[in-house]
Amino acid sequence: MSAQYSWPLPFGAQFIAPGHVRFRVWAPGAKTAAVEIDGRGRVPMSAEADGEGWFSLETECDPGSRYRYVFMSQVDGEVVAPDPASRGQAGDVFDPSLVVDPHAYQWQYTAWNGRPWHETVLYELHPGAMGGFAGIQQRLPELAELGITAVELMPVGEFPGAHNWGYDGVLPFAPDAAYGTPEQLKALIDTAHGLGMMVFLDVVYNHFGPDGNYLNSYAPAFFRHDMNTLWGATIDFRRPEVDDFFTHNALYWLQEYRFDGLRFDAVHAICEPKWLERLGRRIRQEIGSERHVHLVLEHDGNAAHLLGFGADGEGGKGCEGSHVYDAQWNDDAHHVLHVLLTGEDGGYYAAYAEQPAEKLARCLKEGFVYQGEVSPYSGEPRGEPSAGLPPTAFVNFLQNHDQIGNRAFGERLTVLAHPRALQAAQALLLLAPQIPMLFMGEEFGAEQAFLYFTSHRNEDLARAVREGRRREFARFPQFADASLLEQLPDPNSFSTFMTSIPEPGPAPVAAAWLTRTAQLLRIRSVHVAPFLRGAHAIEARAIGPKAVNARWMLSNRTVLNITVNLAEEGLSESLEQVARSAALAGADVLYDSGGALDGLAAGRFPGHAILAIREPAIPMGSL
Repeated sequence: MSAQYSWPLPFGAQFIAPGHVRFRVWAPGAKTAAVEIDGRGRVPMSAEADGEGWFSLETECDPGSRYRYVFMSQVDGEVVAPDPASRGQAGDVFDPSLVVDPHAYQWQYTAWNGRPWHETVLYELHPGAMGGFAGIQQRLPELAELGITAVELMPVGEFPGAHNWGYDGVLPFAPDAAYGTPEQLKALIDTAHGLGMMVFLDVVYNHFGPDGNYLNSYAPAFFRHDMNTLWGATIDFRRPEVDDFFTHNALYWLQEYRFDGLRFDAVHAICEPKWLERLGRRIRQEIGSERHVHLVLEHDGNAAHLLGFGADGEGGKGCEGSHVYDAQWNDDAHHVLHVLLTGEDGGYYAAYAEQPAEKLARCLKEGFVYQGEVSPYSGEPRGEPSAGLPPTAFVNFLQNHDQIGNRAFGERLTVLAHPRALQAAQALLLLAPQIPMLFMGEEFGAEQAFLYFTSHRNEDLARAVREGRRREFARFPQFADASLLEQLPDPNSFSTFMTSIPEPGPAPVAAAWLTRTAQLLRIRSVHVAPFLRGAHAIEARAIGPKAVNARWMLSNRTVLNITVNLAEEGLSESLEQVARSAALAGADVLYDSGGALDGLAAGRFPGHAILAIREPAIPMGSL
């Protein structure tokens, strides 16, 4: 049994009857507007009577028709532009928009309602580096077999050129043509659902890219002119038209494409924090309680107040007030683990260099390291108290697109850290109660760089990006020799993109990584994930310079006990609690990286090791 899904956008090209389309656009900076349809020429649009800058037209039009808007701008004269709410492009951001029939795809797995948040194991990927929508679709069975329950696509909204991280998008409703068609994206999601997998999308609501954005010409009120973000003009969410534009974008991806979740990029850069709360409530209202839909934030301010859980421990459902977001990417956890694994302490890593084991323990117990304390890096207070949130309110990771790709040479941890230390850290990531995320290639220990790449046709812009990257790294001590800056990969070079495609290394090494990853994910799926609703931390403490012991009460009253030592040297002190837990009658060893249990019995916990134990159930009232 198949079905069709669509979301009725109040703007853009919307089917209202077979062969009949309504075009509608907000252009308060234009005197007149028209739709230029291939084969028909320009058809004038009518200014709507409310005088708020809306233009509309209802006319005969078929799916696949190419069109553009033509504005007579009050400032720039004639402007020919794609539809800002284009559902698809005939090429790039500078090319005509396409009339897309949302009902062209017949969905097969119509009974799919998603999976609970606590079952989530995320796999972040770059669609282009995975072969576009069709290439990802082909990889889904092996990822499902590995134990991945959710793939997360970096942004897919149309961006300039064929190769881009996606955060420079300018047409947020149009899947980038370089990745495939709208129908191919829907087929990818449908296939994932058939395999029992969720699909998440990274969306960018804090800025538009620098190339291919025409809004300033015909809708300057879309932006604030009294402030800027790090990446460009500040979007003015105080305007109801702007509010609607992005609110409908989120609902469009969730309803028309059946995405199971959204990751909201850098929401600390959104100028109206209350909009984020309104957005979350609107999404929950529209989706209802039948589907599991998950909302995840990236927020540099560690905004714990935005995260909340209902009575069943699931984000969103049953939540009150602004508590509608399931989790936040936990940069704190990444940063402290990176310091422990690499010893790097430059830039923002300086805020984690002192007593890193204690900071890791705080992450495992309370979520954020910085919960209002002054960060040594910024000199300003950062974060909000998070100890009252469950472990699943935090998405933890060792690597992601930012933390690899924003390095000068895009090195992965496989070339920066000791292999056994990295393996122990990955086991901690995949077995701890926080929601884990892997970055593409991490499952087989990829060593290729993941670099920042673009494909701007505008050579001036390409040069500006290249020179800006050099200026950024010129501030770092390791680039005191200016000749080293000449070795930085050119973001606009095709080879930079090709270098970033992960491939398995030597077969025995890659196979060992895959086997270990699958083993850890099986342990998680059987012994950890089913018991995360209502789970909470009991204690977490540093037991060495790079070692931590942490314990969590799971919903079945058993205790998950993890000891990890990321140092090369073994430990012989502070092991009493660990030894007692391992010796408890009925305790089960879930995972031993090799010699940890035997070493513990001899009074010494080895270096580069991890031991995960399930302590027997604790009677009610014993803690």
